[in-house]
Amino acid sequence: MTTLQRTLPVAHLAAADALLVAAACLIPAASHLTAAPLYMLNPMLALLLLGLLLGRRAGLQLLNGLVLAVAMPLLSSLLVGMPVVEKLPCMVAELAVVAGGYALLSRRMAALPAILLAALAGKGVYYALKALLMPAATLVGTDWTVQLLALLLWGGLFALAARRTESQR
Repeated sequence: MTTLQRTLPVAHLAAADALLVAAACLIPAASHLTAAPLYMLNPMLALLLLGLLLGRRAGLQLLNGLVLAVAMPLLSSLLVGMPVVEKLPCMVAELAVVAGGYALLSRRMAALPAILLAALAGKGVYYALKALLMPAATLVGTDWTVQLLALLLWGGLFALAARRTESQR
């Protein structure tokens, strides 16, 4: 493989990541403008999963996932104010655990159980950090049922897409 062939997918991946980060900033703004509680659907998880799929095609799944895990919440917090600064480390850690967990687990199991386990571990880390960093705050703001349904939706769609990209290899 030539250098040009290797850099083209990376350049495309970087452009796609820029769009994912922009979406991560626009979704909270749209939520405030429309009064729709889009945060309940865990949109950063959905965007991270897209980034994992795209990173997989470029051979940079873990690295791309970790970059997005930091960049999306950080830039969204700085530009839009969501997540609030106090929750920022919680969200970065959650998304990083999802990216790292999926990268490790997907080597040993199918995409759906791998992403569900990684996302549940990420949620555990999120709530543990939130309890430590924000003890006075309400621990769970979004109903567990809604969180589980969003996880099943994004995880199911991710598993279908991952299977499809795997069959195209």
